[in-house]
Amino acid sequence: MTSISKPEISAQKKTIVSPVIIIGVLFFIFGFVTWLNSVLIPYLKIACQLNNRESYLVASAFYIAYLLMAKPSAWLLKIFGFKNGMAVGLIIIAVGALIFIPAALTRTYAIFLIGLFVQGSGLAVLQSASNPYITIIGPAESAAKRISVMGIFNKFAGVLAPIALGAVVLNNIDAFNANLAKLDIAQKTAELNELASRVILPYVLMVIVLAILAVLIYFSGLPEIDTDHEDETVAAANSGKTSITQFPHLILGVVALFFYVGAEVIAGDSIIGYGIAHNIPLSTAKYFASGTLICMVLGYIAGIVFIPRYISQQKALVYSAVLGVILTGLALFTPKYASISCIALLGLANSLMWPAIWPLALSGLGRFTKIGSSLLVMGIAGAAVFPPIYGLLVDKISAQTAYVILIPIYLFIFYFATVGYKKGKHVIAV
Repeated sequence: MTSISKPEISAQKKTIVSPVIIIGVLFFIFGFVTWLNSVLIPYLKIACQLNNRESYLVASAFYIAYLLMAKPSAWLLKIFGFKNGMAVGLIIIAVGALIFIPAALTRTYAIFLIGLFVQGSGLAVLQSASNPYITIIGPAESAAKRISVMGIFNKFAGVLAPIALGAVVLNNIDAFNANLAKLDIAQKTAELNELASRVILPYVLMVIVLAILAVLIYFSGLPEIDTDHEDETVAAANSGKTSITQFPHLILGVVALFFYVGAEVIAGDSIIGYGIAHNIPLSTAKYFASGTLICMVLGYIAGIVFIPRYISQQKALVYSAVLGVILTGLALFTPKYASISCIALLGLANSLMWPAIWPLALSGLGRFTKIGSSLLVMGIAGAAVFPPIYGLLVDKISAQTAYVILIPIYLFIFYFATVGYKKGKHVIAV
C-alpha cells in the first residue's frame, strides 16, 4: 500500500479524482444504511407495537455507537490505516445487517436494536476513516466542496433508501393497520410476524453488497494518507502541544457536530410521523423523508458551485444556521402542509453544516488529526440524544410544538460559525 504525505497529495491533483469516486461510493453506502431509519421507526413501531418514545430508540441505538466506538475507531485506524479501516467498517456494518434476520424471525425489538448498534459501530469506523480522508486529500479551502460532492452520494442514497425499503416493508400498510385492530390476539400475532419478516430479504441483500464492497476496497489502489506528517507552519504551531484538549476550536466543533446531527436526524426521521400526526395516510407520508433529502442534495449542489469561489466554508455555515432558525420558527406556527414543507426545507439548511464543520474543526491539527477525527465522529451521537427527546416532547405536547428543540441547536451552530471556530488559534476563514 503506497503511503503519501499531505504535501505530496497537493502536488498530485490528478490522483484525487479516483479516490473521490471510491470514497463517494462509501458515502452512498452509509447514506443508504443511515436513512433506512426513517422507515424503520414507523415500521418497527407497528411491528413491535411501540409508543413514540420507544420507536425513536431506533435512532438512539444506531447513533450511540458513534459515541462508544469513536476511541476504538481511532485505535483501529492506527492499526489498519485509513484505507483498510474502511474495509473493516464495511464488514462490521454487514454483521449488523445480518443480526436483523433473527430479530425479524423472533420479532424482538431488543435484537433489532442490537443490530442497529452494530451497524452504527461499523459506520463509526467508516466515518472516522472517510471524512478526514476526503478533507485532507485536496486543498483545505475547497474541502467543503469535496465533502458536498460526498454529500450528494450520501443523500441520493438517502432519497432512495426510504422509498426502496418502504415499498417492501410498508406496502399496503394503512389497510394492514386498520385491519389489525379487528383481529384477536392469535391472528394479530400472526399478522405482525408476517410484517416483521418483510425486512429479511432487503437486509440479506445488504449483507452481500457490503461484503463485496469490503473486498473491493481492500484490493483497491486508494493511497494511504500520512496525517502524522506536518508541514513547517503546522509543526511550529503544534510544537508545545501534547493533548487534543489543547485545540478548543476542535472541542467546540465536536459540540457543533453533536447538535447538527441531532437536528438533521430529527428533520429526516420525524417527518413521516409528523405527517401522520396531521392525519396524512402513511402510504403518502412515507415519501416525506425523501423530500428532506432532496433538499439536502440541492444544498450540496449549491456548495459545489459556490464554495470557495463565491463564499467561504465559514460563511456558508453562518447562513445555514440562520436559515435553520427561520425555517424552524415557520414550522412552529404555520398550518399542516406549510409546516411539513418547512421541515423538509430544513434539509437545505442542514446540507452545508457537515461539510463546513469538519474542515473548520480539523484545521491545524496535524499529527492530532486521527484522534480529532474520532472525537468528531463521537459528535454524531447527537442523533442518539435529540430524536428521543423530540419523541418524548411529541407524547407530552404535540408533534409540531416539539420542533422547538431545534432552535437552541441552530443557535449554537451559529456561535461556532462566527466565534467558536477561531478559539485557541489565529485563523483565516476557509
